[in-house]
Amino acid sequence: MMYEKEILRFHQAAALLPPEQRRALERLDDAVKARTEEIRLRAGQPVSLVLPEGEITLPGWERPVRTAELALLLEIATQASAHTALSQVRSGFFTVRGGHRLGICGSGVVKDGAVWNLRQVSSLALRIAREAVGIAAPILDRLWAGEELLSTLILSPPGWGKTTLLRDLIRALSDGDGVPARRVGVADERGELAGVCEGVPQFRVGRRTDVMDGCPKSAGLLMLLRGMNPQALAADEITAPEDIAALEMAANCGVSLLCTAHGASLEDLRRRVLYRRLLEAQIFRRLVVIRRQGSRRCYSVEELERC
Repeated sequence: MMYEKEILRFHQAAALLPPEQRRALERLDDAVKARTEEIRLRAGQPVSLVLPEGEITLPGWERPVRTAELALLLEIATQASAHTALSQVRSGFFTVRGGHRLGICGSGVVKDGAVWNLRQVSSLALRIAREAVGIAAPILDRLWAGEELLSTLILSPPGWGKTTLLRDLIRALSDGDGVPARRVGVADERGELAGVCEGVPQFRVGRRTDVMDGCPKSAGLLMLLRGMNPQALAADEITAPEDIAALEMAANCGVSLLCTAHGASLEDLRRRVLYRRLLEAQIFRRLVVIRRQGSRRCYSVEELERC
């Protein structure tokens, strides 16, 4: 069946919703299921779906979502540990079984100037994890100089497929899919790249891949570097100075790096202090920019000059 894997992942994510919403989602046409990127629930509003062309109200669903239904979704998604999970969402989301990402919005509980918990949840965004085996193939050969894998940064606005592309790049390198095989260490802070459950990755990340999940990227990168002898290290969404410090250390040890960052272009990166430091450190040799043409995603590879 066409899009069979996408439909299966849709049902896996939909199973986290309360029964009434789940039944409405199961009645959708398979074509809609395969194209749904997010399921959104907002208190006082109908359930909506995010498709490549925009957000729509769930067909056949008109009534507003109740706050009790948001609480029930959290209970299901966290296996009745919602209170514990809420205390871990300082980044605004957490990863659930299968690698799906549940974004949370509500009233923050602030302690010492930082958000420590959330209460009175008002919105939930369930982003459906996608696995697209083979999408890295068109760019793979442009990331090499002879036998050297060049450190590469993947760039796009949020929700445009950075994580999906990085995951397939990890798989291809780890399995030697058309390129020399490499041992790859993955610092999977939020569990989105590998979706590890009970020690086993739920996504295909390759047979030579070692995953450190559930700890900060900076710590995970260094633990992998010291303990697993990687030839390449991968991390999703570089967002903090300590991440860059860890990348600099790894680069100085001769390890190739594969990372992602939010942004629209190289010029966009240069305007932002954190990423300007990343560029000035000259860690990365290639920049992969993801752009959209309608519902399609296109990849361009740019060379980052070194002084």
